[in-house]
Amino acid sequence: MIKLMVIDDSALVRQRITDCMARTSDIRVCAAASDPLQAESMLARDQPDVVVLDLDLPRMDGISFLRKLMSERPLPVVVFSVLATQGSAKSIQALQAGAVQILAKSPGQQATQEFEQLATLVRQAARTTVRAIRSTPIPRGGHARALQNADAILPAPEPGARIPPTERIVLIGASTGGTQALEQILSRLSVRCPPIAIVQHMPGNLTASFARRLDQQAQITVREARNGDRMQSGQALIAPGGKHLLIKRQGNNYCVEVVDGPAVTRHCPSVDVLFRSGARFAGANAVGMLLTGIGEDGARGLKEMRDAGAHTVAQDAETCVVFGMPKEAIGLDAAVDILPLGQMASVIERSRRA
Repeated sequence: MIKLMVIDDSALVRQRITDCMARTSDIRVCAAASDPLQAESMLARDQPDVVVLDLDLPRMDGISFLRKLMSERPLPVVVFSVLATQGSAKSIQALQAGAVQILAKSPGQQATQEFEQLATLVRQAARTTVRAIRSTPIPRGGHARALQNADAILPAPEPGARIPPTERIVLIGASTGGTQALEQILSRLSVRCPPIAIVQHMPGNLTASFARRLDQQAQITVREARNGDRMQSGQALIAPGGKHLLIKRQGNNYCVEVVDGPAVTRHCPSVDVLFRSGARFAGANAVGMLLTGIGEDGARGLKEMRDAGAHTVAQDAETCVVFGMPKEAIGLDAAVDILPLGQMASVIERSRRA
């Protein structure tokens, strides 16, 4: 049974969410608060698995509370707010603060379908919570189910395959906390930096606006990837939400493929898929970076990249919002270096001279 806390200043919304979840077989509202300060007093007592959070709240706004929650008592948060419209600044801020799902609330009376969609997002968030808190280890050996393994998208690299040297490329994977981490890294890069491909776990309706936001803040060009785009110096391509991103060799250069496919390690786009393609087609020509995030996506792929000769880096625990994905990679001995976020941009800049 998933224990849900609802934080919304509307008594009607709190009651409707409670009633909707009561009709499910797997979700129950264990606490409901009208503002963040009231919620803080309930957290230790009720120990929810997931929090549904409005952003427009009295006494403390939702974004501030979300940042506080993620720094003091990390829990998966589903933002449900009229302020969280598609591509809005508030949606991006909520993801940067640590929200794992975003759902725009209709002004006025919410339809039953909207609450059913909220229940689906709560279930997805609850699955990530279990993995983060219990830190389920990745099996050593054997194969995961097809839908959770990069084999579903791309075959594994052949052991010992020789890949001719080319320019360096950088592949980055991130999840919870990654939007803020990427902003810090990309804003410090020069236009001479090597080509970059990024998978950030994010709803599909937000990746384009997120890329535009980064593009405005960085010296380099940042945009959502399109199928067939050539990877170029001074440019970062971000995987569209709901599509896998792969890199492929094109002569002495690299291009990206944007493809449909099943979820891999519960995500689409999947970091494992991007890293698998890096191991298969770039080998020692690539740098792989795994940043903050819940779960294990990217851990196996980073190990494949290291085995193929790539320079691999995992973000350290002290600077991660959630030390999940990097921790799993470190447990697999997938990272050559374990570094704080502040050193990542320097690693990228130095890699073009390697």
